[in-house]
Amino acid sequence: MSLEISGLQVRFGARPVVNIDRLGLGDAEILGLAGESGSGKSMTALAVLGLAWSAGADVSGSIALDGLELVGMPERELRQIRGRRIAAIFQSPAAAFNPVFRVGRIVADALARHGLAGSEAADRVASAMRQLLLSPDLLRRYPAQLSGGQLQRVAIALAVALRAQVLLADEPTSALDVTVQAEVLELLRELRARDGMSVLFISHDLAVIAELCDRVAVMRQGRIVEQGRTDAVMGAPGDPYTAELLAAVPVIAGGQGLG
Repeated sequence: MSLEISGLQVRFGARPVVNIDRLGLGDAEILGLAGESGSGKSMTALAVLGLAWSAGADVSGSIALDGLELVGMPERELRQIRGRRIAAIFQSPAAAFNPVFRVGRIVADALARHGLAGSEAADRVASAMRQLLLSPDLLRRYPAQLSGGQLQRVAIALAVALRAQVLLADEPTSALDVTVQAEVLELLRELRARDGMSVLFISHDLAVIAELCDRVAVMRQGRIVEQGRTDAVMGAPGDPYTAELLAAVPVIAGGQGLG
């Protein structure tokens, strides 16, 4: 599996908000996309999902999944890829769950949109829930009866049940406490190791990216200013903006930061 972005532009009218020359996500790789709020990270994720238009943006350039061009693909075809091959989790998991329906109904509806129903769907969901250390009984509850960490894991379980190849994780741990954050990060590592899932991990938190990601791309004002192996970029940043972000990382016990 590969996801290749090249010459990507996302515009609101004449104003560009994303301008990426080249960015690639390899098979079973965890790639961090770092930058401050407003740098274009989330809009890049929406473009990959084919949803930037819903925010009023125009998209040009190329986003290719295993050579299959997504930019310009009809919405009907994109819906078959979105969720089934490319899944997403976001900062506020509760926002992804309609509060008036039980969690199991929401998950079942998502599976049905991709042709999975009956015993096959039930078996896949139960297996995915157990893999993520969740009781299938949680599916009987309403979203408000689950914690933020549980909802985030249910969202990941849906991606596992659909056997997605790529997971876009947009600030998935920033709303969680430190303990639950660590659990979610470990789950992402396991998905990569066990299922070969590739992860685009979007975050403003360089400390989390340093802990999780194989490579990192640093984004500023819609452009990638630096990318490379995480340890190399964190150890010797080549762009002043990356150095500024690293300098802003809080110092941990012992008086040492990332460097």
